[in-house]
Amino acid sequence: MQHHTNKASTIAFISILAALCLAIQLAPRLPNVEFTSLFTFTAGFIFGSIIGGLFGGFVMFVNGFLSPWGFAGLNMPFQMTSMALIGVVGGFYRKFARGISSANFLAEVAVLGAFLTTLYDLITNFGVAVSYAIAGMPFNLALLTALAYGTPFSIIHVLSNTAVFGVAFFPLIKTANIIIGGGKNG
Repeated sequence: MQHHTNKASTIAFISILAALCLAIQLAPRLPNVEFTSLFTFTAGFIFGSIIGGLFGGFVMFVNGFLSPWGFAGLNMPFQMTSMALIGVVGGFYRKFARGISSANFLAEVAVLGAFLTTLYDLITNFGVAVSYAIAGMPFNLALLTALAYGTPFSIIHVLSNTAVFGVAFFPLIKTANIIIGGGKNG
């Protein structure tokens, strides 16, 4: 019976994370201040790279249609891929994480959040450049334009995710541990 309870708790927790991601994406907020990256990384950390990757790709797929900023269009595959990558890295990171309650761990997660956010923004800005190139702009100019236009938003995104990862990741995995009954995050 315990096995079924854990499985049900796991499914419920993943569903709650997905619902939170989508609700926060739809809520009025500053551009590029989000929790989807944190929740995706956490899903990967707790449940493994495959679940983390699928979680990130799924959430960005749904978000691509429902975002208050408009339909993602040609950029959707780039958003899905980059968010899936964040989930996959969360799963790999778990294998190397030590001293989950230490200050070094919190700083490490914050820096990792900044790096993954920068990578996400570079990949999605590349997707915007592809859209510009398809519209007829030379690719080099399209890439420079996308990067230049996206830089202020990327700065906000990286700084906010650095803070979000550093402050919220540890309490989130502790809460997950309670909800899923001492599951996989020890």
